[in-house]
Amino acid sequence: MTTMQHDADQNQTDVDWTQLLEVYDYARPQRGEVREGIIMKLEESGALVSIGSKREGIIPQQDLRAIGSDVTDNLRVGDSIQVYIQDPENRDGELILSLTMVQVARDWEEAARLSTEGGVVQGLVIGYNKGGLLVQFNRIRGFVPASQVAQLHGRTATGDRQHALQCMVGQTIPLKVIEVDRERNRLVLSERSATQEWRRAQKQRLLSELKPGDILTGRVSELPKFGAFIDLGGADGLAHISELAWHRVNDPNDVLKKGQEVRVMVVEIDPSRERIGLSLRRLLPNPWETIDQRYAIGQLVSGPVTNVAPFGAFVQIEDAVEGLIHASELDGEGQTQPRDLLQSGQVVTARIISLDKQRQRMGLSLRRAQESRAEEASEPAAQS
Repeated sequence: MTTMQHDADQNQTDVDWTQLLEVYDYARPQRGEVREGIIMKLEESGALVSIGSKREGIIPQQDLRAIGSDVTDNLRVGDSIQVYIQDPENRDGELILSLTMVQVARDWEEAARLSTEGGVVQGLVIGYNKGGLLVQFNRIRGFVPASQVAQLHGRTATGDRQHALQCMVGQTIPLKVIEVDRERNRLVLSERSATQEWRRAQKQRLLSELKPGDILTGRVSELPKFGAFIDLGGADGLAHISELAWHRVNDPNDVLKKGQEVRVMVVEIDPSRERIGLSLRRLLPNPWETIDQRYAIGQLVSGPVTNVAPFGAFVQIEDAVEGLIHASELDGEGQTQPRDLLQSGQVVTARIISLDKQRQRMGLSLRRAQESRAEEASEPAAQS
């Protein structure tokens, strides 16, 4: 072979390779890629899109319908769009593209970002099974294990658990991404972690915004012996048992029910201890403000004994008004212990001997009431 022939063959080979590169664009489309494309034609069967290679791809009509009219109504020939390579070459030799899968790919990327960086998202509960909840995360279906559902705990019976999960279908709940495996199409989320994080954020917001005197509406979340926890919309405040009513409350369950909606007044904010003090009684009429309109010194009153102490006994005159019979006012001798004369629940009649509206105190005397009755009983005998 002569040198000229060799050079000619080499030039022909270069030309062939150039043509091949032009035809196949070298970096051939690969399944799962997202590429930029230009809409070349819009037809009833779908959209024809050029992605820069010698072949144009097709977005099928069913894919366009799946993505929604809010997107497809705005598509125009010449628009630049991102497309997902769904099938580099089907049985008919066509390059199949997808708009829907572009959104899905972005959703997986967003899920991966949230898994790394954290953050709370909202998800719609679309179903349930014995293991937990099925939720919609944008265009991806995710799973919330029962252990990650906020309202369930380890002691929840199986039947109650299934009923609770069923009742959540159709609800939108806060979620945190805890596991992402795109290859296995596995997205695991937690409502429990999201709720905890959201409530922490809400509590910090309320601690910074609320001030004593503010009036809010909340819902009773727990009723321990010492008061009531009120959910203020993401954070709990505590109404001490003494702030539930004007009258003496022995058990918060006597005046409130779990889940009950109540109006409360903020009485204390302690950011360092993250505590919000609340009161229900301060939004109710105070019977002591008008006590002098109903009672006067010297008046006889009756009521049950509510508490017997070494220094005397308390008697309930109204729901929110108690009077104290001091030990010295029990009998004429003054040596008898209160517990020797009175018991809780016993109904007695006593005379009002003091009334302090400002300090909300009423002094009673059993001895003077008995002396008065004795005098009244003796008067007819003396007259006769």
